[in-house]
Order: sequence, then structure tokens, then C-alpha cells
Amino acid sequence: MVGNNLDKQKKGKKRKITAKTDYFLSQGIEYVDYKDVIALRKFTNRQGRINHHEYTQLVAKTQRKVTKAIKRARQMALLPYMIVEQNEENQK
Repeated sequence: MVGNNLDKQKKGKKRKITAKTDYFLSQGIEYVDYKDVIALRKFTNRQGRINHHEYTQLVAKTQRKVTKAIKRARQMALLPYMIVEQNEENQK
């Protein structure tokens, strides 16, 4: 019985390890500035949500900095909290 549990754990999905290409490290940017709206828009989707770190390919430390910068830019009204498309407005 114990052997079966170990076999199930070993048969789990293996994660692919990919090399991360950090945008800020490759550009030589040390400080993620909340006023740089053009760079921050690259890390949000069409609806204005912050993209996941697997999609953005950022290192965890830089992802946290980007998240804070996006939230600061939203509070300063440089970035919108939500992006409402024209089609959605007409349906309401």
C-alpha cells in the first residue's frame, strides 16, 4: 500500500524549466519606474489586469517591482484599473 503512494507521487507532471528573459535586465534598467507607462503596459493584458510571471517571463524580484509600479501608476491615474471596450459599453 505504501509503495503505491510513492509511485503516484513520482508519476506527477514534471515542470519544464525554461530560461527567463527578463525585460528590465536585458534593457539594463535597474529601477522600475511607475511613471514609465509604456513599459508597464507590456505587463498588463487587454482588460488591464497584471499578467502572470509565467507569461511575462520576469524574475520573481522584478515581477514584484513591476506589480508595485503598476499599482502606483493606477493610483496616480496613469494607468486605468479596468479597460472597458466599446462593445461592452453598448451592451449595457
